[in-house]
Amino acid sequence: MIYLDNAATTAPVKEALERAEKFYAENYFNPSAQYAEAVNVRREIERAREFFTELFPEFSLLFTSGGTEADNQAIFSFARRGNAVTTMGEHPAVENCFKKCKDFGVEPRFARVEKDGSVTEEELLSLVDEKTSLVSVVHVNSETGAVNDINALAKAVKRKNPRCKFHSDGVQAFGKIPVRLGKEIDLYSVSAHKIGGIKGTGALLFRKGTLPQSYLFGGGQEGNLRSGTENVLGILCFFYAAQELKDLKVRAEKFLKLRELLFSSLDPEIFTRISTEAGSPYILTVSARGMRGEVLQRMLDLNGVIVGTGSACSSKHPHSRILKACGYPEDVLDGVLRMSFFPEITEKEILTAADALNACAREWKEKL
Repeated sequence: MIYLDNAATTAPVKEALERAEKFYAENYFNPSAQYAEAVNVRREIERAREFFTELFPEFSLLFTSGGTEADNQAIFSFARRGNAVTTMGEHPAVENCFKKCKDFGVEPRFARVEKDGSVTEEELLSLVDEKTSLVSVVHVNSETGAVNDINALAKAVKRKNPRCKFHSDGVQAFGKIPVRLGKEIDLYSVSAHKIGGIKGTGALLFRKGTLPQSYLFGGGQEGNLRSGTENVLGILCFFYAAQELKDLKVRAEKFLKLRELLFSSLDPEIFTRISTEAGSPYILTVSARGMRGEVLQRMLDLNGVIVGTGSACSSKHPHSRILKACGYPEDVLDGVLRMSFFPEITEKEILTAADALNACAREWKEKL
């Protein structure tokens, strides 16, 4: 099997999972208890927290159940008055929160996106005014791989309205491309299972002095910001997987070459490129124009190659909302396939996958 849907989820890093499992099978103690064994578990969780905050020294960190919860907590904590601004290229975890803001008397505003799924500074700023309480812009678009310059955007937003908060969904960026959070960014969401951790764990980074609201009440865990017994296995697997992520720039260069090798090996008479060369090196999105992406996906699966058709969280819809917003016509939207990578993939597997993509698309084309 050749797995090319790592933007949906990655395989857990074996070594990280094995280290973390000891805190599930042996050191299974509740980290809120007071005896020595439990205190040791609590100490390991705090080691994990310190690891992430050392990467971003101006931030505190709240562990969550994933990127979706982190997005929800950031948005509902600060989109509390006036209007809130985001883009049409956001993950559903952000888009649907903004739609929900209407129920709380906050006007959601959606900036149009470019063909590659990125947002321009001018378009975003046109929606920001003195009543804007929150701006949220995705760092790496999950369907096109477009990279937004969130530091530049945040700086421009704060020049126009210094009081509003700036959030970014960094789920497809953290652990894949070098991330620097400038002083204008207040909140940043990350997820474990996109970088070799396990599902059910994420985190919200929030700038010191910017305190999110609590939405789960109980025993006061996570600094009273998220009550409930901690997911020790998930948190520690996230921690240990993140420790393995070294030389991100070198890795990104490697995947850039593999991404371009894959695209250059596809039949140009069948496949149209959607993601740009300037986008994330981990994502290649194309369209077999006039074909059905989900049918090609099943054909490829039967041939031992697993690809995506866009964000897994949007799979219940016939066409990608984000790619619609990018302005693609229906025949392009029909044939969308997304290939996304992680360290284990080899050049040989890339070429084998390209052969399968070409063969399946040609077989489909012959039936048209």
